[in-house]
Amino acid sequence: MSAPGTVPMIRMAGVDKFFGPLHVLRSIDLEVPRGQVVVVLGPSGSGKSTLCRTINRLEPIDSGTIEVDGQPLPAEGKALARLRADVGMVFQSFNLFAHKTILENVMLAPVKVRGTASAKAREEGMALLERVGIANQADKLPAQLSGGQQQRAAIARALAMKPKVMLFDEPTSALDPEMVNEVLDVMTSLAREGMTMLVVTHEMGFARRAADRVVFMADGEIVEDTTPEEFFTSAKSERARDFLGKILSH
Repeated sequence: MSAPGTVPMIRMAGVDKFFGPLHVLRSIDLEVPRGQVVVVLGPSGSGKSTLCRTINRLEPIDSGTIEVDGQPLPAEGKALARLRADVGMVFQSFNLFAHKTILENVMLAPVKVRGTASAKAREEGMALLERVGIANQADKLPAQLSGGQQQRAAIARALAMKPKVMLFDEPTSALDPEMVNEVLDVMTSLAREGMTMLVVTHEMGFARRAADRVVFMADGEIVEDTTPEEFFTSAKSERARDFLGKILSH
């Protein structure tokens, strides 16, 4: 949890979410301090992605409170747009604009939302593409890139807004196995640089290597919230041990 007197970057308190009769998030309490990397693990249908999507209000909640950097989530309008500019999000699908080059995709939001001058956005965009290892692809269209390169472009696009926190919703699950590591390497370097990150993933190696904390969810609840070492070597709940048994035996 956050140190006394400091405001956590993400705070969820008593958060409930229903899809019709289905109770997908059950009284979630979670804090993510600045600079911490929290990896959310759990079986399919446990509520992981929904939890991630409530933090920038892609999914509205039914009760409870969510704060980002001490500010409650706005319901809609300009305040919500401002919040989303501060919260970078990377999805399973890359969601790049097909008719724009990779560099244009990265430049778009800073110019349109932040009002950054085009020349500056271009310079910063190239620096970000360099950082994620695809500067040589800047003038190509998304369809000309591999899945791993497209996902790295999506990360660069999210970083272009200079977000306070990055959310990753299963960013490698749509990739061919040989492309997974190139994306995880970028995420690991972001973690080392001190970016606050909440990552929903099935990548156990990344959880072990890069996470400060592992949050394990099952049936819409947080069952364990502990260090990677503790989780992988001595998970306390039967549910987590069962999950690890299935995942790690393959």
